Amino acid sequence: MKKFSIEAECGKARAGILHTSHGKIETPFFMPVATKGSVKLLSNEEVLESGTQCMISNAFILHMKPGLETIKKFHGLHKFMNWKKGLFTDSGGFQVLSEQFCLKLSEEGVTFRNPFDGKAMIYSPENAMQIQNVLGSDVAMCLDDVPIAGATEKRVTEATQRTAEWASRCKEAHKNKEQLLFGICQGGVFENLRKKSTQQISELGFDGNALGGLAIGEPLEKMYDAINTGLPLLPKEKPRYLMGVGSPQDLVKAISLGVDCFDSRFPTRTARHGRAFTSKGNINIDSAIFRLDNKPLDEKCGCFVCKNHSRAYIHHLFRTKEENAQKYLSFHNLWFTQNLVKRIREQITEGKFRQKEFLKTMK
Repeated sequence: MKKFSIEAECGKARAGILHTSHGKIETPFFMPVATKGSVKLLSNEEVLESGTQCMISNAFILHMKPGLETIKKFHGLHKFMNWKKGLFTDSGGFQVLSEQFCLKLSEEGVTFRNPFDGKAMIYSPENAMQIQNVLGSDVAMCLDDVPIAGATEKRVTEATQRTAEWASRCKEAHKNKEQLLFGICQGGVFENLRKKSTQQISELGFDGNALGGLAIGEPLEKMYDAINTGLPLLPKEKPRYLMGVGSPQDLVKAISLGVDCFDSRFPTRTARHGRAFTSKGNINIDSAIFRLDNKPLDEKCGCFVCKNHSRAYIHHLFRTKEENAQKYLSFHNLWFTQNLVKRIREQITEGKFRQKEFLKTMK
């Protein structure tokens, strides 16, 4: 069976099917982040109701808490979460290399301090694969070396080479035949390094490929330069994953360039800060202008929040620090995002998707 098939193209944009052990995922698609096995403030039932086909969890975090022994008893992460749709697991490279965890970085892997017991531990490409094999996600991600935004060319060069070496070791260590394995390209915003990493990872023959090390604080134009450099070098017949991107405008632009899947905390994180996505741009529900506003968050939205509650009511909840305000906004933003991607897919299959025209409908 083919692991990925392209059903329609419109310009560079593609609509396809990613075939996984838990069913088909229509591309392009967006994954909310369920780091510990849950999207913040939303039940799995609500995530499903939003139109979500797939979530992404963090293997590094989950192997510490609740631990692999617990998840083994449930025969994998899907059953532990009671989630029957698609599931990616990130290796956790971004987290393990943060100042909060990282003690030492070497060719072997990352020496980190376990935040739960304080012990120093090694996290290697082989560890990342063994953990994800046990978790049993539909798609496992390689362990990569993720330099911070603004890192020097010397540091990014080191990370690019290490990412390639770790990717090769990940492929060798990956043993779960029912699980797809995606490689991750690095290179930062340096064109030569982005090209080098993309070619190195592509040549290893993964089931899919991700552009990593972006959307971490670099200028937006630099991010798109890197995307435009990397995408043409990725195999057309395999899914292309842009990690960490989730604003409505960026999703539209990236899909128009040929990206197939995304993950980001952006919809739910901005919701927790009082921002709601609308077809006319984002609004800040904390603003006093919404105190008497009887309109829904977005008059074109069909989510249960917009069907049942006014801006004035959600403004009141947010101002009085009622947690339901953040919950309602989180659901709305996720529903809005999923509906946006669904509409784009429909237009691609009909041969009607045009980035500029689509963006005009969002103003």
